[in-house]
Amino acid sequence: MDYKNAGVDIEAGYKSVELIKKHVQSTMRPEVLTNLGGFSGAFSMKPFKKMEKPTLVSGTDGVGTKLKLAFLMDRHDTVGIDCVAMCVNDIACAGGEPLFFLDYIACGKNYPEKIESIVSGVSEGCRQAEAALIGGETAEMPGFYPQDEYDLAGFAVGVVDEKDIITGKNLKKGDVLLGLASSGVHSNGFSLVRKIFSLDKSDKTAKETLGAYHAKLGGTLGEVLLAPTKIYVRALRAIREAGVTVRACSHITGGGFYENIPRMLPDGIQAVVKKDSYEVPAIFHMLAQHGNVEEQVMYNTFNMGIGMVLAVDASDVDKTLTAVKTAGETAYIIGETVQAQKGVRLC
Repeated sequence: MDYKNAGVDIEAGYKSVELIKKHVQSTMRPEVLTNLGGFSGAFSMKPFKKMEKPTLVSGTDGVGTKLKLAFLMDRHDTVGIDCVAMCVNDIACAGGEPLFFLDYIACGKNYPEKIESIVSGVSEGCRQAEAALIGGETAEMPGFYPQDEYDLAGFAVGVVDEKDIITGKNLKKGDVLLGLASSGVHSNGFSLVRKIFSLDKSDKTAKETLGAYHAKLGGTLGEVLLAPTKIYVRALRAIREAGVTVRACSHITGGGFYENIPRMLPDGIQAVVKKDSYEVPAIFHMLAQHGNVEEQVMYNTFNMGIGMVLAVDASDVDKTLTAVKTAGETAYIIGETVQAQKGVRLC
């Protein structure tokens, strides 16, 4: 009896590491002091000494049950982008610059080519965020996960000068709310998505459902649902470099508008969002109609086409819109803040 007979293939682990090296190397920053394969990753903070009060900010998250779609479609090269996005967007939301990322993959069986595909997506996400992938862990756990399934989570660290942290404390009535367009459902609400489209009934039925083309979606249902989460790091950096002070920022994740927007508001300030200020993507209309989901539930579960909400002074709106466009993203003026009980009101 040996470890391989117990279900853990050490040789497959070695092969996985060899296959992912080129992807990891493509994310390196000059501050990285260690090579892949060590017990930890080291990152120099020397370049950030010029800040008055350099402050570390961090974020951790996973991909959630969106992974079930990746299993059904046998496509694993985009979920890594989701994993990175969920972490670095939270850091950007605080005004921080992501520095490095670590991933954790737990699987029932280590298939080196599948691990490489997953890490290629993680690396792509890191390149988009300009964060180094300085380490990670692949855990083969037979008997704990089915052989063809895995879980994926990550952790990111960034830096911001303490004086530049976005807290929302200076938000005032009359500030303008801008919404950054999402790429679709992103990585939240997939338990409801799977329920609506009956994706757990059988693999055959689910694959047929995901493979069906819908003209109004511009692709198959699976392609649209698996579209990776937008990474907004460059957009937030472009806004900052344009000289705009973002007064408050909210990453629209699980809980949608109703849970996340109030997190950026101080007491006595209410966010008023105009639902007709932008075009809600077709996938959300399809979810609502197919699942008979009430509007309030939709806005309390999904991002509804807005992946991040920013509040800026009215005089900075044009500069902000231009900066976001320069960064390759789309922004909409979606509302304003008023003096009222803390919360969000959709009208």
